[in-house]
Amino acid sequence: MMFETQRLILKPITNSDINKLHEILSDVYVRRYLCDNEIWSLEKVEEMLAENARLFAEEKVGIWFIETKSDREIIGFVCLWYFFGEPQPQLGYALMPAATKKGYATEAATKIVEYAFNELGFNYLIASCDRPNLESQKVAARLGMKQVEERSMNESPNYPTLFFRLDRS
Repeated sequence: MMFETQRLILKPITNSDINKLHEILSDVYVRRYLCDNEIWSLEKVEEMLAENARLFAEEKVGIWFIETKSDREIIGFVCLWYFFGEPQPQLGYALMPAATKKGYATEAATKIVEYAFNELGFNYLIASCDRPNLESQKVAARLGMKQVEERSMNESPNYPTLFFRLDRS
C-alpha cells in the first residue's frame, strides 16, 4: 500500500529497510521523544520490522517511510502502530531534523488519517506524544485532533504523555 501526496511518497517499510530505519531511530532529534532517548540495537529494529510485516499482512497497518518526490530522499516515517496497549493502532510520525517545519508531517499524516477512516473503517484515531514535544502537538492540532488525556507512562518517566483524538466525521 503505497500512497502519494502532492510532495511525498509513503511506502511501506520492509525488512530490507533495516539500516535506514535504524538510522532514523538513532538520530538524536528523533529519539529524544520517540525512543525515550534510547539508542535501539539493530536486533530491536529487526523485531520491529518483523512486527511491521505481520501487521501489514494481517491488519493493513504498519510503518511507511516518508520520501520526497523532488529528490527521492527518505525524510522520516508515518505509522499506524500499537502503542501503550491501546485497542487500536495509533497515528505516529517522525521526521529527520532537516525535514521539519515544512509541513511534511502534516501532509503525510493527513493521508494516513484518510486511509484509516476511508479504507480501514476506523471511527477514531489517537496520537500521543510527550508533553515537551511541541512539534508533534502542532501536527495533531493541524489534523483537527483534540487533547483528551494526559498520562504518566512507565516508558517515559520524565514527562507525561499527551493523548489526542480525532473522530471520523
